[in-house]
Amino acid sequence: MADNRRSKAVTAGVKRAPNRAMLRAVGFKDEDFDKPIVGVGNAHSTITPCNMGIGPIAARAEEALRRAGAMPQNFGTITISDGISMGTEGMKYSLVSREVIADSIETVVNGQSMDGILATGGCDKNMPGAMIALARLNVPGIFVYGGTILPGHYKGQDLTIVSAFEAVGQYSAGNLSDEDLKGVESNACPGAGSCGGMYTANTMSSAFEAMGMSLMGSSTQSAVDPEKADSAARSAEVLVDAIRANRKPRDIMTRKAFENGFALVMAVGGSTNAVLHLLAIANAAEVDFSIDDVEEIRRKVPVFCDLKPSGRYVTSEFHKVGGTPQVMKMLLNNGLLHGDCLTITGQTIAELLADVPDEPAAGQDIIRPFDKPLYSHGHLAILRGNLAEEGAVAKITGLKKSSITGPARVFDSEEACMDAIMAREIKAGDVLVIRYEGPKGGPGMREMLSPTSAIIGAGLGDEVGLITDGRFSGGTYGMVVGHVAPEAYVGGNIALVRDGDTITIDARRNLLEVALSDDELAQRRSEWKKPEPRYRRGVLAKYAKLVSSARFGAVTDKDLDI
Repeated sequence: MADNRRSKAVTAGVKRAPNRAMLRAVGFKDEDFDKPIVGVGNAHSTITPCNMGIGPIAARAEEALRRAGAMPQNFGTITISDGISMGTEGMKYSLVSREVIADSIETVVNGQSMDGILATGGCDKNMPGAMIALARLNVPGIFVYGGTILPGHYKGQDLTIVSAFEAVGQYSAGNLSDEDLKGVESNACPGAGSCGGMYTANTMSSAFEAMGMSLMGSSTQSAVDPEKADSAARSAEVLVDAIRANRKPRDIMTRKAFENGFALVMAVGGSTNAVLHLLAIANAAEVDFSIDDVEEIRRKVPVFCDLKPSGRYVTSEFHKVGGTPQVMKMLLNNGLLHGDCLTITGQTIAELLADVPDEPAAGQDIIRPFDKPLYSHGHLAILRGNLAEEGAVAKITGLKKSSITGPARVFDSEEACMDAIMAREIKAGDVLVIRYEGPKGGPGMREMLSPTSAIIGAGLGDEVGLITDGRFSGGTYGMVVGHVAPEAYVGGNIALVRDGDTITIDARRNLLEVALSDDELAQRRSEWKKPEPRYRRGVLAKYAKLVSSARFGAVTDKDLDI
């Protein structure tokens, strides 16, 4: 057995008597002090359907840890529901919660000198928060996903949470009745589980599976399916083996593993947030991986899964036809996945994929044949230009055209833009600019699902562009560009744009620019004044002071000047 940190400390004799006394109070017996002590980071919460099924899963993991010869210690982590807070001031806390989750897991595991960590999660920030912590801690760890929600149904249509947001746009455009708006709202989310398309939660869980930090086949299971709890128990057994073998996250999360994760994200048409979160995890793991590496992978990997939001199918349907392992096997066979990467099981990616079919099942069109993809290149393009000198992220699937040039409509907040959309003031050909919503300026880099869904619902998805230094939901699609850096609050050129300026978004040329000369930009910069911070105390003020550029994943511990 590995030289366990906590179990060794609690058997160290007289000086540890108070330590042992407190552990006896929580259930330890004499024989338990020699066992590895494993934290179960329990993200159960009734705040959101994404996390409300995690309690039983964590309990199954605890039971399995005990059977495998470990002593589990359960502790809670937080969650914020992006879908509930979307479009409100509360959304500013969403990305902040990723750092709080990471910090809390790191604090407990190191504070109690635990030997390993089984982290659970359901809503979007649980996953990257947990993985950042695992990378920082570098004690044996595994991630267990709470599972995806099943689709809702109304009038013969499959629904997800994005259906409700788009219904608002349809209603405001006069294309949906009161009855149908209520019908969509009442049926979009039928029970437990994370948002059902290949949105951020399912994107991140699938990426972690491809990186080897979760069990093969676990990332697309439904929250209400018995196999989800069975997978949690199996994850616990694998973790105890990893502790005994001293198999650590940084042995697994190598540069090749991040390349695997991004290849998977491209193949399934995953969320723009994957760029932000995987860069943040790479930073925590001290792996040299940049936003430009994302673009390099995009050019090699086609999108061959027809999944929402820009496609037709939900994640539970994807799971039934082979899910993430099937996609990984196809990437491996075509030289786009590193099969020699280690996984938490101790086996390599190639070994785990050995029995997965080479081709997707016949009679389904969710996973396309590799040589008949939906798109020949990946969908998450990194754009640069005088509006994004440090880069920006565009999601370019599901578009009828890959470029737009039009007059800027400038808004200094999400709310101001949403008001204009709902008042039908936005016209075809406009390029909306939502700024001062970046990591520092927001602070918190809010997601813009409300305005983008309203645009789609109003029938303008192919006719209007939108750029922001904020983020987009995994449910967003259309001619949209987020993560614009440098952000407006630090003086990025997006702060200098005025109504009527001509902006070009061109995905084929990886270009985001405003038609202004360097001299004109310099003149406007001389007139620009940095806004007063929106918060001076509390967690948002602390976050704004510490957070880095989106190009580094908006982390709070990048090159701290200690």
